[in-house]
Amino acid sequence: MPLILIVEDDVTFSLMLTTWLKKKGFTVDTVTSVGEARRRIQQNPYNIILSDLRLPDNDGIVLLKWLKENQPAVPLIMMTSYAEIQTAVQSIKLGASDYIAKPLNPEELLNKIQELIKDTGTASTPAEQPRTGTVVSSPAYIEGKSREARQVYDYVHLVAPTDMSVLINGASGTGKEYVARRIHEESPRKNAPFVAVDCGAIPKDLAASEFFGHIKGSFTGAINDKTGAFVAANGGTIFLDEIGNLSYEIQVQLLRALQERKIKPIGSNQEIPINVRLISATNENLRHAIEKGDFREDLYHRINEFTIRIPDLKERKEDLLIFANHFLDQANSELHKSVVGFDNETIRIFLSYSWPGNLRQMKNVIKYATLLATDKFITRNELPGELIETPAVAPTKLKTLKDEEHERELIQAALQQAGGNKSKAAILLGIDRKTLYNKLKIYKLE
Repeated sequence: MPLILIVEDDVTFSLMLTTWLKKKGFTVDTVTSVGEARRRIQQNPYNIILSDLRLPDNDGIVLLKWLKENQPAVPLIMMTSYAEIQTAVQSIKLGASDYIAKPLNPEELLNKIQELIKDTGTASTPAEQPRTGTVVSSPAYIEGKSREARQVYDYVHLVAPTDMSVLINGASGTGKEYVARRIHEESPRKNAPFVAVDCGAIPKDLAASEFFGHIKGSFTGAINDKTGAFVAANGGTIFLDEIGNLSYEIQVQLLRALQERKIKPIGSNQEIPINVRLISATNENLRHAIEKGDFREDLYHRINEFTIRIPDLKERKEDLLIFANHFLDQANSELHKSVVGFDNETIRIFLSYSWPGNLRQMKNVIKYATLLATDKFITRNELPGELIETPAVAPTKLKTLKDEEHERELIQAALQQAGGNKSKAAILLGIDRKTLYNKLKIYKLE
């Protein structure tokens, strides 16, 4: 089956187009930005690219120019509004195979795709070729289009070409390792190893061996020589996840290795030069750990030449449905299902829920719901209990309440039950967010 890549940041439109093309027998991948499109195109043998003209990180013309330089044989159809037809015509001059105006005429688009496939003679080959970086194997984190998301990736693009050490702060499940890998992939070290170490999973007495290696017989259980993570990552990037879990003794050894750029395997007298870039991550406040004496301040400054904070999912409501549809694509592929999307009530639940487990939790929730789904859309009935068991608020809704003192107490209770999430508190109170914000000002509860 021909393989098509859709580059479109309008998630609803992209989902509709994907569903329609799949029904016509095509295999479809979707991305929401030029940057992600470039990576997918390098990884997969696409027959056709369908690209929107206006995208969050750049425009379709930039993608077209890149495509003509790197994979000129792959045809691209530009999708554009009627107001941008002149620009679309310009794209033809720059090498686009065709363009089509929104709202799309499905049959017109199908004809254009079939003509291009016929011209290139690749109607049946792509599905037989090995694919990497598809929806199934792609990381559980994608770029969003919110201001918070753009700031994260602006920082990634800014720091990646340097050799600065980076500290990534973020709660569990927000995608810290994915961001670390993105930094590595956009750096001059991209063709060298990327080695990830989960510091929280290393037993204290084996940490030095994991980092620096050991020689056979150096301690009980050392039945073979072991290459440590720093030697394995030499020339590339080492990622230390949850670095705050390291013991004080290992922190001292790590600091020495970073300062001297040499390591010594356990039981060896030979020092090995190392050239690695360090990226660390933590879900705790290392400043507080320093104050308590649990983390060395000199090591903190060594690993923290540049900081990137990844916001919680609940802070990125604008991106929430982008992630949800991405995970739905993954779940459909893994479970061999064909669920189209989410009904309106499910979307409302998603938007009001606090997602304490962030992206990891969302991925699991959607996979669970997809497995249970018996129709085209995921409904409330397929969601796990933690999403639909809304904490009880006083039965009197705020919009019908007259007593101001009682109203103040009810707002405070709703905010507490919603974990400080104003959007969720407004839903519990039966009012819109704007009304809630006004009342917060009136009662000085901000």
